[in-house]
Amino acid sequence: MRKTLALFSGLLGIAAFIPLLSVVAQPILPPIRIPSSPQQLPTQPLPQLPPPGQTPVPLPGGEIQPVQPVQPLKLVKLDLNCQPARGCIGWDEQLFWSKGKPGDVRALLRSIDNSLRYLNTPRAATVYQNFPVEGITLDRVRRSLVRFRQLVVSAKSPEQLQIAVKREFDFYKSIGNDGKGTVKFTAYYEPVYTASRVPTRAYRYPLYRIPQNLDQWAKPHPTRVQLEGEDGLLGNRSQLRGSELFWFRDRLDAYMIHIQGSAQLRLTDGRTTSVGFAGATDYPWTSIGRALIKDGKLDPQNATMPALINHFRRVPQDLNVYLPLWERFVFFKETKGQPATGSINVPVTAERSIATDKSLMPPGALALINNAFPFPAPGGGMVRRQVSRFVLDQDTGSAIKGPGRVDYFMGTGEMAGNRAGVTGGNGQLYYLLLK
Repeated sequence: MRKTLALFSGLLGIAAFIPLLSVVAQPILPPIRIPSSPQQLPTQPLPQLPPPGQTPVPLPGGEIQPVQPVQPLKLVKLDLNCQPARGCIGWDEQLFWSKGKPGDVRALLRSIDNSLRYLNTPRAATVYQNFPVEGITLDRVRRSLVRFRQLVVSAKSPEQLQIAVKREFDFYKSIGNDGKGTVKFTAYYEPVYTASRVPTRAYRYPLYRIPQNLDQWAKPHPTRVQLEGEDGLLGNRSQLRGSELFWFRDRLDAYMIHIQGSAQLRLTDGRTTSVGFAGATDYPWTSIGRALIKDGKLDPQNATMPALINHFRRVPQDLNVYLPLWERFVFFKETKGQPATGSINVPVTAERSIATDKSLMPPGALALINNAFPFPAPGGGMVRRQVSRFVLDQDTGSAIKGPGRVDYFMGTGEMAGNRAGVTGGNGQLYYLLLK
């Protein structure tokens, strides 16, 4: 979805006080995101990089001695006697909220079931045939989810689940972006916008259906400017004329859907529907946040999504300058109210689904993340709280590359977007498999 889903890591889905440099980091997933057949997602070998701290050794004659691929996950042993328990990995209090606040056990169980559905497909069998990490197999991932589901159903407290998981599961830790386990977190969400099925004087900025002959387009593909113009209003002069799907009042709304990859829509006729990723032109991700910082228009110490949006509200003429920098153009399909869908073609679940680099990480698998996330404060604003959260790896994104990146799905709507826009920081990522 995201990412072609809704990455709000979004426009810049980054975190408070975390530079937007990669923000918009979770732009849409490549078409590989929502597969319909095994051929759509060829397995990719791990990059031939030297292990952290090592460099290739030159051989006589100038040749480079080959090195073994870096393993993105490493089996680690956790301290089973860590105290206090609530400060240790695996304490997921959100499952068991008290004081009148309901937990989200049902959401986690639903996410587990979505992954199990994926793991029973021919596509999953194909992907896991050549999975690069020793010991991680389709059968083991599936059995791990079945057992974990049983533990969640029977657990009465965070501590009880924490103890059972540490007793029965192996923990595979991501090596992160530094070889020491440091993982950069962003978040994305599914926005909700008002749109029109027909163009009007107020609703002028369109989303487009995928051209039927996109796979026949010569490369390099037309750029964003060539398809929609610098101001987004190329209209009848565009080669896409006649493929309009919906129109929006605000150009930034349409652009944000390109980044997030999906959206729920409130139509001007009172009805509701949704759109999802259908395809895209072949260009890499470009961070407009980075460009704004470089040009001195955003403070690198406060380069968050809200700051970026506020800049464009104050200086709307900059939309024509910076939005075209991302040359990739995204196409959509109407999904008629369906929930946001991840790259493994199952719905993503608020705060229980993550996106990672699927050339390295096991799709559909049970994971545990540890990071500080923003929560609404009683008096307004956000407060950060360190949490451990059991999640399912169900999505990817064109900007989510390497073992040191996780994009966390916040959910749908304004509050999810507010939280996603200020999510960031460094944490840890573990995958849990039965011993």
